[in-house]
Order: sequence, then structure tokens, then C-alpha cells
Amino acid sequence: MGDWLGPAEWEAVRLSLRVAAVAVAASLPFGIAVAYALARGRFPGHGLLNGLVHLPLILPPVVTGYLLLLSLGPQTALGGLLSTLGMPVAFRWTGAALAAAVMAFPLMVRAIRLSIEAVDAKLEQAAQTLGASRLWVFVTVTLPLILPGIITGAILAFAKAMGEFGATITFVSNIPGETRTVPSAIYAFLQIPGGEDAALRLVLVSVGVAMGALLLSEWLGRVVARRIGGA
Repeated sequence: MGDWLGPAEWEAVRLSLRVAAVAVAASLPFGIAVAYALARGRFPGHGLLNGLVHLPLILPPVVTGYLLLLSLGPQTALGGLLSTLGMPVAFRWTGAALAAAVMAFPLMVRAIRLSIEAVDAKLEQAAQTLGASRLWVFVTVTLPLILPGIITGAILAFAKAMGEFGATITFVSNIPGETRTVPSAIYAFLQIPGGEDAALRLVLVSVGVAMGALLLSEWLGRVVARRIGGA
């Protein structure tokens, strides 16, 4: 791929892979916790939490990016605090990972939540009657059974993070080598004469990654489900 792609294109691919991997790794524990709360929890604000989680699916991505900029921009209190702590996010690749995580979060939560809802709650209740804590029941009973859903959610979120554009370009701009991911690079190449070929190569990379992620999630989900079923 390094020979097929030019240096700028390869740089965008590497940055996108890095951004997507960090976005999924950082958001996965929260995704599992929120999915479990939505699937099993009965508490005030359940509907509000569900709405907030899915809001990025409904809002225009540019709006989400602008809200991130208003919350974590360099001129805000929180953004200034993060800069002081050496963790600035606005106009940095870490901000691109944050924007990608926010946009991919609903897909991740939805896949995991569906897998939790498919688990028979009587299994968890039976374990609790034997004296196990809710955390221990989740770790030893629920978690192994929802592993296919977690894998599917993580891979779908990775593919979504790889393709994120609107929120990313609004929050962290389009800086070569820092925040120019594959979608941003495609946009930039299409703005310059003669950049169509490079844009097309990156489009093919995006399609390949998306299709590969879908096929991989399908295959891994079947493998894990088969092993769990045979355990």
C-alpha cells in the first residue's frame, strides 16, 4: 500500500487508523457500561440518557463538532484546563479521536445493548440468588454471553470512526500530519487541480476498510457465538 499510495495519502491512512483505534479503545468501557444501564436499568432519566447517546446519529455532524469546539475549544475553561495538563484536544489528533468516538458511540452502544437484551435475565437472577454480586454476575455470566455483540459494536465503531468527517473537520480542522484523516484528505485533494486520482485511491481504501470491517464483525460474531454455544 505504501507504493500504491503517495506519502500524503499514506500519512492520512496511518492517522485515520490511529484515530479510529484510540477512539474505540477509549470509548469501549463506557459503551459497555451505558449499554448495560440502558438494557437493564430502570431509573429516572433513562429516556434522557438514551436520547443523549443517540443524539449524534440525528444531529448534523457539523453541529456535533461545533458543540465540541464550544465545550473543549482553546478559549473555554475545560479546554484551557486540558491544555494546562498537557492534553489539548482542539486542533490535535486527540481531538479527532474524541470527535470520532462521539460519532461512533451510538453504533457501539446499540450493538452491545441488543446483545445484552438477548441474554435471559433469569440466568443473572439465578446467579444473584446464589449470593453473587451484580458486578460478579456481569463479569462471569453476562459478559461472556454478550462478547459477540461487543466485538460487533467495536468493529462497527472502528469503521464509523475511520469515515468520520463533519465533526472532525469542524472541531480539529484539516491540518496535514496532525488532523488530516482519510475523509479530510479526500476533501482536500478534491479542492486542488489534479487531485482526483489521489482522492479516488483514498475512496477505494475507505470502501475496502468499511467492507472489511463488516465482514470481519460478521465472521468474528459467528465464531464467538459458536464457541459460547459449545462451551
